[in-house]
Amino acid sequence: MKERQLSKVEITGFEARHYDLLMNLITGGTYPFFIRRVVRDMGIRPDDAILDLGAGTGRNECLMARYLSDRGRILGLEIGEEMLRQAERRCRRFPNVTFERRRIEEPLPYQEEFDKVFISFVLHGFVQEDRLRILANVYRALRPGGEFLILDYNEFEPEEAPWPVRFAFRRVECPLATDFVRRDWRAILSKHGFADFRAHYYYFGYVRLLKARRSPQPTD
Repeated sequence: MKERQLSKVEITGFEARHYDLLMNLITGGTYPFFIRRVVRDMGIRPDDAILDLGAGTGRNECLMARYLSDRGRILGLEIGEEMLRQAERRCRRFPNVTFERRRIEEPLPYQEEFDKVFISFVLHGFVQEDRLRILANVYRALRPGGEFLILDYNEFEPEEAPWPVRFAFRRVECPLATDFVRRDWRAILSKHGFADFRAHYYYFGYVRLLKARRSPQPTD
């Protein structure tokens, strides 16, 4: 319970209302270019059905939707009311983008109906027990051979990183992020039914888009 209290995955108040602006400021204005590159690297196909775990303000959905035909679709899950309102308002011009208010660490109702599941800077904010519950949800939601895409911090030792990274992990980032970056995520994903790993790296290698395909059966 104490570990869960360290989580910052639920964003409210001023931070929620100005989330996109804050992200732009924190990244020195590079975030819009970065996230466009990430969406390009996702390899979205026109007919993909995509589930986004932690949709935030809908910024990513609007970018992903541009790669879809009218046969593709995106479902974004978000727990924060303010963030959800922003997402629905921002993406209303895309009829194949919808949102639901759900907690992603609790059982989800989707069974083998998505080609891709995307999660962006959310997984590190959960305790490991809840992260594994999210992996189980992802496995169930993906079609066999579907792709799980994790945009988050790469694996590294925070205390050995340059001082800006150390400062961010000590003063700004969720305390659970340190635990996240010290874990071997390829090994963890392998145990939970994922394989065929590929990665794209950003921000001097400290951020990674890790791709993994759903195997026919989980090994755990």
